[in-house]
Amino acid sequence: MTFRLYPNKQIEQFLRYHRKLHKDLYNAAVYNRFTQYQKFNQSVSYFEQQNSLPAFKEVWTEYKEINSQALQATLKRVDYAFERWFKGLGKRPRFKSIRHYSGWTYPAKSGYSVESNGENGYLNLSKIGRIQMRGQAKYWGIPTTCTIVFRNGKWYASITVDVLDQTLKPDILPIGAIGIDLGCNSALSITDCENHQQIEAPKFLRNAEQLIKKASKSKRRKQSPNRKKKIKASRRWKKAQAKVSKITRKVANQRQNWVHQIASEIVSGNSFVATEKLEVKNMTSKAKKGKRKKQKVGLNKSILDVGFGMLRSTIKYKVEQIGGVFVEVPTKKVKPSQTCPKCGHQHKKTLDIRVHNCAVCGYQQDRDIAAAEVMLYWAKGSHFVAGVPPVVESGVNLTELGTSFVDAESSSSTANTRSSAGSMRQLGAKKRQKSKSTGLVSETQTSTK
Repeated sequence: MTFRLYPNKQIEQFLRYHRKLHKDLYNAAVYNRFTQYQKFNQSVSYFEQQNSLPAFKEVWTEYKEINSQALQATLKRVDYAFERWFKGLGKRPRFKSIRHYSGWTYPAKSGYSVESNGENGYLNLSKIGRIQMRGQAKYWGIPTTCTIVFRNGKWYASITVDVLDQTLKPDILPIGAIGIDLGCNSALSITDCENHQQIEAPKFLRNAEQLIKKASKSKRRKQSPNRKKKIKASRRWKKAQAKVSKITRKVANQRQNWVHQIASEIVSGNSFVATEKLEVKNMTSKAKKGKRKKQKVGLNKSILDVGFGMLRSTIKYKVEQIGGVFVEVPTKKVKPSQTCPKCGHQHKKTLDIRVHNCAVCGYQQDRDIAAAEVMLYWAKGSHFVAGVPPVVESGVNLTELGTSFVDAESSSSTANTRSSAGSMRQLGAKKRQKSKSTGLVSETQTSTK
């Protein structure tokens, strides 16, 4: 949980000074790793740099005032950056300027203390002072770590606490089961196969787009920084940049607040949630030349404005926090938008067709609602196969659908059993048994074509 800090002028100077020292230590650790490898062909580990801290403090005496575990946490950041680089998950670690170094961390209970019961209070930092903080935590416990963050001219304290599992899980687990389809016009299409609900996209970025363009245009008229030409930013450019950052930060806060409200409302009545597995990074890729570039840019902006990734991850952790089940349906195999939830007939539909109208059974429904129904049916069936007690279904039985739901792979944590599924000989025996069975299999296969 994050609290806003309100330091006075003297304490803010101490905070800025400590932030600068941690930044210099980070850059020194990065420089040490690169030079040792380039000159002596030796790799430097985290423990070697940690053990050299006492000697480092003897030379740079100002670091004696800083908590030793906070210094170790800064070195751990360097080690984490190099690990990501070696694994191909991140770029080559670079030296950080003070603008791009947010803050530091107290990894243990030393160096800080919290005077709060979860709502407002005070934060005591060693060698810095007592700082007033404001904020409200949903759950409160024993503080374990504290991270000081400087963002957009404001100071924050991100505090993690140990909370008992009994306080996180409700006394009575909600019995609702829903399917969710994410979209741009309707951000969420929710259904339990009887009741349907669509939540419109808030469009925070669209509403603030003109303000951002106006502030950005003013910034472009000022002298911007250029490292290659060694040109520093003018004071007017910094003020204009602060205006742009203020607007974009407000948009981000509005979106985050909306996401948490929607997720809390969903979890309050449902413990089983099924939604589509989306690759947001691939969905928002740049359009190819001559491939309706303006339309693609508008679609990308709408997807990012809703915040598909943040919305999905927030719902997931809130459902799992109360002990529920969250299932991501593999859309490439299940094809929920092309499948009828009543009879299982699959028919390709273009994006401009927003109503599902089945030519076989005559079922008519909003396209997104129908896709959410398909995902819910598939998720219930996959968890029944995986051994989880099934939720009572309404309307359709999975065995009567005639679709390839069971053939698709489940992405839930309860169905990852490929490693213990048996040898290739056993899989071949199952395939032969399937081919020798009655004509039911062939009928279901032909119905999906």
